[in-house]
Amino acid sequence: MKLKEDLAFSRLGYDLLDQKRSILVSELLTLVDQAVDYQNRVEKSLLDAEKALQDAIMHMGRLKIANLAGAVNITSSIDLKSRKVMGVTLPKVETSFEGEGPFFSPEGTSMLSEVALNKYREALELMGRMAELKVSIMRLAKEVKKTIRKVNALEKLVIPDKEETCKYLLSRIEEQERESFILLKVVKDRMQKQGETIVETEGEN
Repeated sequence: MKLKEDLAFSRLGYDLLDQKRSILVSELLTLVDQAVDYQNRVEKSLLDAEKALQDAIMHMGRLKIANLAGAVNITSSIDLKSRKVMGVTLPKVETSFEGEGPFFSPEGTSMLSEVALNKYREALELMGRMAELKVSIMRLAKEVKKTIRKVNALEKLVIPDKEETCKYLLSRIEEQERESFILLKVVKDRMQKQGETIVETEGEN
């Protein structure tokens, strides 16, 4: 009975872990698709920002752009939160900026400098989300690997071993029951014969 309970518990554990594996894999694939999209967006955003900066330099000169950089008063902050997927803690990264333009006097400057600044800010926001996705993917992949090992151990080792043990014990119990039945029949036959012999002896007397 104890072995049957263990077997039922192992099968339940297998079902739960198999469901967990499916959910984790589904979430992992979703994040991988998002990461590919964000990787492309980050690369494009950085290229756009670099182009905007080069345009500003071509229009106003490298020295003037370098001097204008000191006038930029923007503070950034990264807020780290978390969420859980099947017990796995995944990060949530929120990047925010304080400070709105224009940061430069319109006289003697070009709007291209503001454009470049905004492009780099957009790129940084995308990079924060990209970092969130990459860390989440690594954690999910690690948990998926652990869950698969447990599922395989239950499916290929633990459950088959308990099933074989149950079958063996059941066959031994059935065999003992047959032996007991045969033994009881032999005893009954002997007792019946002894009873008949006693009756015959008393009849002769």
